[in-house]
Parts: sequence; C-alpha cells; structure tokens
Amino acid sequence: MVLRIEGVTKLYPARGGGVTALRDVTLNVVARESFGLVGESGSGKTTLTRCILGLEPITEGRIVYDGVDLATLSAAEMRRMRSRIQIVFQDPYASLNPRMSAHDIIEEPMVIHRATLGLNARQRTERVAELLQLVGLGEQHLWRFPHEFSGGQRQRIGIARALAVNPELLILDEPTSALDVSVQAQVLNLLHDLQRRFALTYLFISHDLGVIRYICDHVALIYRGEIVEEGDTETIFTAPKSDYARMLLAAMPEPDPDKSPFARAG
Repeated sequence: MVLRIEGVTKLYPARGGGVTALRDVTLNVVARESFGLVGESGSGKTTLTRCILGLEPITEGRIVYDGVDLATLSAAEMRRMRSRIQIVFQDPYASLNPRMSAHDIIEEPMVIHRATLGLNARQRTERVAELLQLVGLGEQHLWRFPHEFSGGQRQRIGIARALAVNPELLILDEPTSALDVSVQAQVLNLLHDLQRRFALTYLFISHDLGVIRYICDHVALIYRGEIVEEGDTETIFTAPKSDYARMLLAAMPEPDPDKSPFARAG
C-alpha cells in the first residue's frame, strides 16, 4: 500500500453549519497500480486532490503516504514530500506559464527540489532534454514557448514536468478532458508506457468511465463527497452494485473497450 485515505471528512465553514465537501472517504491506493476516482463536477474529486497535496487541511481522518501521516508534516517536510507526489493538471493551456520556455517549465521543479536531486544547471538541462524525448518531443522544443505547441504537446510538457523530480505517485487530474479523442488516446498510451517503465503509481481522477476503464486497475465512484462504490475495474463495469454506477455506465457512448478508439490508437 502506498497511499491510504482513512475516514477523511472536509467541512468548509459557512453560515448555517458549513458545507461538507468530503464525508468519511476511505481509499487504499496500491503501489504500481492505477486507481481511478470517478465522479461528476462538484462530487469532491478536486477537494480530495487538494487535501492529499496538503493544499487544504482535512477536518477529520488521516491521509497516509508510505506510512507517513501527511497532516503531521511541517511545511518544509511537506515540500520535500511533494518531490515524491506530483500532479498533472487538467488544462494544458492554463497549467503552463506562457512566459516560460519548455526548458524552464520542466526545469522549475528540479530547481525547487535541488537539495534532494543535487543537479547543477548543465545537468538539469540534460535532464530536461531527456524528459522531452521520453514524452515524444525533442531537443528542438527546448526553448519554445507554450503558445507554439498544440494541446497534446502541452500536456506532454506537463507530464515531463511532473516526472522531473522522479516521483513515485502521480495524481492525474482529468489529464485528457481538454484534448480531442485522438490526442487523448496518444496521451493515455504515453501514460501507460511511462507507468510500466518507471513503476509509477497513478491516482487517475476523471468523469469519463471510458478513460478509466482503459487505464485503471481499481475504481472508486464518488458522489456528493461520499464513496458510493469501489472495486476492481472489470467488476465495476460488468457487475455494478450501486444505482449511481449503473447510471454512469448507461451514459457511456461505447462501453465495449474493443470498439473504443483507445484500443486502436498507436
């Protein structure tokens, strides 16, 4: 087990008693597997992500990574922990600084975590070039700016940035939802290959069950801040127990993975 979320509740204070964004959420993410968290907008997916990253304090419960209760860490300790837990954001257009080159975007986390990585400027540039090649780009892209890339290329830069500090866990927050279907397939295949190559653990957050079925080993469905169903991916898809799961499956345009465009993408 690499990540344990134990009875997490998140309450936002408000007049009349507050708003509960998460209620008694318990999940176990196993090392080197892909765990899918599925829910509609407003279901609590983003709030849970922010709690895991230490950007939001939890009201109750514990979030434990590799045996460490994240709530007990100081700000400096949590900063070091983030070299092990990285995130790929949903919107490749908004997540990259338009005034920074691809080199500087990917190098930035290496500068932040230079005490851990111990790389000098030349070594960081070499590492950036390696990462660009790893995600299907090249050295010719080093000094280009975000506006010079397509949406799929920008997301590849975001993935390279997340890999820059050799993380163990990647939180993938709707990483393909802003891309068209053919580019989605390319990015998903890239993520699949990277996971095998680097033994990564994925927490894949999405509203798209087709994407989740393609890439995830285990799935949890979240609705209004509560987990309503959880299980291995095929069980959820072939024998759903909750009304919510059946509703989501009924809304899928093509539940057969053999007919999915992802199955045919190279």
